[in-house]
Amino acid sequence: MNDKTEIPEEYIKKGRALAWLSYFGLLLIIPAVIQRNNPYTVYHVKQGMGLLIVNVIVAFLCLFIVKSPIVCQSISFVILVINVIGILNAISGKAKPLPLIGFIGELLNF
Repeated sequence: MNDKTEIPEEYIKKGRALAWLSYFGLLLIIPAVIQRNNPYTVYHVKQGMGLLIVNVIVAFLCLFIVKSPIVCQSISFVILVINVIGILNAISGKAKPLPLIGFIGELLNF
């Protein structure tokens, strides 16, 4: 799903109310449970799950392997920007993969 033309407009209208929560870590459980049959919401839940996976991996790497605060802060800033892009996509009715890491969400199959 690369654009909203693949998702009927009725699902987008109903899903926009909760889809943006998918980009707030574990809060993605809320739209995943409440609107589990809405393809628009499920798309953003998958993207949010991909973002959460990347966040956990980066946190692990920064805590135990990479000891450079500048590198970790730079990566965290990029993730923050990607997070904001995801929220804006969900609010504006777009089903676009996140930059750089969107393929992870598209690999998820649930």
